[in-house]
This record gives sequence, structure tokens and C-alpha cells, in this order.
Amino acid sequence: MRLTTKGRFAVTAMMDLALRGEEGPVALASISERQKISLSYLEQLFGKLRRHKLVDSVRGPGGGYCIARPLDQVPVSEIIRAVDEQLDATQCGGRENCHDEHRCMTHDLWTTLNTKMYEYLASVTLEHLVQRERQKRSPGMAVLEDQRRLGPQPRTKNSRDKVSAIV
Repeated sequence: MRLTTKGRFAVTAMMDLALRGEEGPVALASISERQKISLSYLEQLFGKLRRHKLVDSVRGPGGGYCIARPLDQVPVSEIIRAVDEQLDATQCGGRENCHDEHRCMTHDLWTTLNTKMYEYLASVTLEHLVQRERQKRSPGMAVLEDQRRLGPQPRTKNSRDKVSAIV
């Protein structure tokens, strides 16, 4: 069982597009540069994504690609399927000939795992991934340390100089 680079790169590129697409079409060359994915490989992937109506292309100067639907309507499983990625934990590819041309004892286990993987990937949308990424990037709340003194204390000349320097 493995997810190949085709599926990983497709999801990564779609996330990049979703994060930057609010400003208009995004050029594949810029995704290629940011994500360190070959431009020709991205062109192949985006051809498949376009045929599956996950992205739209815009020609001409300032052109590029846009996500074709709202982000909450783009499940990760659909991106992976669009680029012909097969997630299969069985050795037989679902043909049930894993053990001497017969079904192996653990076939149902791996088939169930396949189902669970797709269920999970279908439950995660680009919107979820973008929200998580933006949360990671946003600076945390600044914690201010309380510098006030506790109770009345006499002021010294040095403490007056510090207060006037702060104000």
C-alpha cells in the first residue's frame, strides 16, 4: 500500500493553488517553484485535474489555474482519483488471486483498509487543509508579561527614569 508521488504532488499543488487562488489565476510555474515539483509533471497533473473539472484554466497574460468549485466541495479523494492514483492495500489489486490464484486469508482486512482510506480522504476537503495551513502560519497570540509591581513600593530615582523612558 502506498500513495505515489502523483497523488501527493496533485494534493500539494491543489493546496498551493487554493491558498493563492483568491487573488486570481495561479501560474503552474509559480507552483513549480514554490513546491519544487517539475513544471512538465505539473502540466500533466493539471491536464487530468482540468478534465475532471477540479480546476479551470485561464489563458493569456495573467493566466493560470483556478479551483473550479468551492473548496469545501473538493475532497482529497477526488483529487487522487483524478490523477489515476490507486490506493490499494491488497497484493492482488482487488482481483482476489493473491495466494496461488486464490483469495488470501487477509484479503478482507486489506479491502477494508482500502475502504477506510477512501472514507477518510473523502472526508477531508481542500477547505480543511487550507484552514489548517493558515492556522499554522498565523502568529500565535502575543503573551504580555505583567510588569506591574505588587502593592505599594517606594519609587527610587532609577525607577522614575525607567517609567519616563517607557512613556
